[in-house]
Amino acid sequence: MMKIRSMVEDDRWIVKEMMRTFYASPAVLSNGSESIFDADIDACVGSSPYLEGFVLEEEGAIIGYGMIARSFSTEFGKPCVWIEDLYLREEFRGAGRGSQFFDYIAEQNPECLLRLEVEPDNVRARKVYQKNGFDELPYVEMKK
Repeated sequence: MMKIRSMVEDDRWIVKEMMRTFYASPAVLSNGSESIFDADIDACVGSSPYLEGFVLEEEGAIIGYGMIARSFSTEFGKPCVWIEDLYLREEFRGAGRGSQFFDYIAEQNPECLLRLEVEPDNVRARKVYQKNGFDELPYVEMKK
């Protein structure tokens, strides 16, 4: 059975290993960097009000990680939780663990709108997200 817990400093090396794999995959447009990965983990294990990190474990082994960011959606008039990262090692995919993570985040944040981004070509992930109640929004994201 999968356990979800808050990320701690001792998880850094294994989460960074998974982040390297995730950010080098077609699921993410940017490749990230060691300094970005460290900044993300620093926020997750520190006292940042913006980012929370989680590890997914089975039988004491870390099989994945997730990160969420908090904001407010003026469009929907309520707090918002962005699912920034959700990564499962390949051998643990396709058995409902991603759905368990979404359920966990929804249960912990019942007043919040859940949002996430997905690459248009990532058909497998899009199916998982749709199965979990996520609807596509017709936006183009921009950054500066």
